Amino acid sequence: MNTPKLNRWTGFIKTVSSLEPEVGMTPRTAVWKKNKATLWHYPSKNKKYKVPLFLIYSLINQPFILDLGPKYSLIEALTSSGYEVYLLDFGIPGYEDKDLTMDDYILRYIKKGVQRALLHSNAAEITLVGFCMGGTFAAIYASIAEEPIRNVVLSVAPIDFSQTPVFSEALNMLKNEEIDLDPIFDAWGLIPPSFVKKGIRIVTVPISYSPYLSLLSYADDEERSLKWRRFNYWADSHIPLSAAALKQMAVDFEKENKFINGKLVIGGRLAKPENITANLFAIGASYDRLIPIEQIVPIIDHVSSIDKTFHILEGGHGSLAKDGKAPDYLDAWLSARSN
Repeated sequence: MNTPKLNRWTGFIKTVSSLEPEVGMTPRTAVWKKNKATLWHYPSKNKKYKVPLFLIYSLINQPFILDLGPKYSLIEALTSSGYEVYLLDFGIPGYEDKDLTMDDYILRYIKKGVQRALLHSNAAEITLVGFCMGGTFAAIYASIAEEPIRNVVLSVAPIDFSQTPVFSEALNMLKNEEIDLDPIFDAWGLIPPSFVKKGIRIVTVPISYSPYLSLLSYADDEERSLKWRRFNYWADSHIPLSAAALKQMAVDFEKENKFINGKLVIGGRLAKPENITANLFAIGASYDRLIPIEQIVPIIDHVSSIDKTFHILEGGHGSLAKDGKAPDYLDAWLSARSN
């Protein structure tokens, strides 16, 4: 075996057999806690902007993908650019959390977290930045918020569920009431991470060893191998999901598409995109197999915002910071609307 191949195989074995990598390295302080959730504050050493950022991640993965490590941390990049950052980490639910609903996440966690961030930062307004289903929740919250929301950034966040190429056959059966998953969800109470992981992998990486083939091609590069370890660690970090929230989302989103149709009710209030007047920046990814652009772009035509932009980035679902810098398109948009 020649030397380059030997080095790659040596690096490959070393990478896959290593201990869990260190992630979440940007300095932070917990400023609020509720149940399993924590609101983290990431101060900026050279703060330039008055409007802080409030980050909301999905319910099925841990949010350290936003702080993956030096050079690949979106949070580190944003604080270095002068933004004060808050991250709402929903935490890892236990069986006792099986009855948490979408209303709970939006009103008891997001709304209360935003209030705490505004108080802590002494800011007059705030920017919501939601990722994946966290972006869907951010948009719903923005449509009923009494708090001063200046900007809403939705990154690969599904909004319109009328087009669901992923699991389309199963979803059509659900819409036509040919299948009833409630007994299974009720029996579980808490949807196990393995179930969530398999569903996501079917769509994003159908062949389970594909990530390892990618690693093998550059395993002799220590920096790229470390990035792979961190990303793969996150990709395997699925967490349980409340059955009550999943059942609600299955009906309100997949079956009846209530939010985009203006029929969603949260906490007794009608949540519809037309209520959103904040500056809006929606982002889709050209190679995203999980959330297609068709599920994202309709938000532009339904909000009442005067300032609204849709951006397509060249990348996949997890495209974030690179080389220690926030994406230019995101930084340019935010910087013009954060003072």
